[in-house]
Amino acid sequence: MQLSTPQRGARALTKLALTVALLAAGIATASPAQAAGPYERGPAPTDAILEASRGPFATAQQNVSSLSVSDFGGGVIYYPTDTSQGTFGAIAISPGYSASWSTLSWLGPRIASHGFVVIGIDTNSRFDQPDSRGRQLLAALDYLVEESSLTIRNRIDPSRLAVAGHSMGGGGSLEAANSRPSLQAAVPFAPWHATKTWSGIRVPTMIIGGENDSVASVSTHAERFYESIPASSEKAYLELDGASHLFPLSTNTTMAKSMVSWLKRWVDDDLRYDPFLCPPPSGLSIEEYRDTCPHS
Repeated sequence: MQLSTPQRGARALTKLALTVALLAAGIATASPAQAAGPYERGPAPTDAILEASRGPFATAQQNVSSLSVSDFGGGVIYYPTDTSQGTFGAIAISPGYSASWSTLSWLGPRIASHGFVVIGIDTNSRFDQPDSRGRQLLAALDYLVEESSLTIRNRIDPSRLAVAGHSMGGGGSLEAANSRPSLQAAVPFAPWHATKTWSGIRVPTMIIGGENDSVASVSTHAERFYESIPASSEKAYLELDGASHLFPLSTNTTMAKSMVSWLKRWVDDDLRYDPFLCPPPSGLSIEEYRDTCPHS
């Protein structure tokens, strides 16, 4: 039977409405799976990628002479050579009391190879206390953003900055996070500080301690620092099984894997790293792990 013109028009409109509805449903269904954060850099993470000695980005480095800066003691900048994926977050890292950056230098290219600009600093004096190291970490970030070479500056997103450090440098990273809440992350490892309460910290902070640390024991330093940070702030506590105060001075896969995951999650807002932090990781190298899971 042949349809009249009005009938054909009505059927066509019905088909069009159904098609639009199906397309809308398809888009709504696909959006969460296809949505990617604007700062995602590199491939989807895997255990193999995070446990390798280098991440997916090739890196280069530049030295910063102590003669060219006044607010910190110079250092080394490590950065991804790739310019095709947009800008990167940046992190400043301080060594501990009486130490130079060279004691932590394995961390520079490792962190940078996951898509970060890293400046490992030397301090003005090797005997600087945590409060001074905190100011120097912030000065190093300011240098990266404002005064470093165009090669470096053009790679940095100044809104995505972080700090880290060992021992008194770790205490310095707590100082920096407390005084500059715009930071996106802090990672103190084997941190030492005479101040035990950090209730003012709002920056997402991962504290890494060593079970057998006899210099900054976890019971009087790392654990107390973690517990004092408000539960409303994103925070994590990783305690390495059998580790001494000097665990950051040599390549440590568990430390690096957790540190990269924390930086990617909070500096890059990359939700692909959540499974490596929440639910809490476990393994023979981990004595204890606490976190504000689930992340929101």
